[in-house]
Amino acid sequence: MSTITLEEARLKDLLKQATVELLQEQRDLLYDVFAEVIEDLALANAIKEGEETETVSRAEVFCILEEMA
Repeated sequence: MSTITLEEARLKDLLKQATVELLQEQRDLLYDVFAEVIEDLALANAIKEGEETETVSRAEVFCILEEMA
């Protein structure tokens, strides 16, 4: 069995290259993950904002939505 020895700097470079290749090959997956995170943050902010505003009835909401259509 052969033994491979790598200098720390060379190992670091190889790991960087592997990471870049992975990100390039999985670009769609990475995009989807970031999109989900951004959507979750926006939803959390909307919920916080909604907790600080006056409540309205379901009927009022649907009335406004019908006017917009």
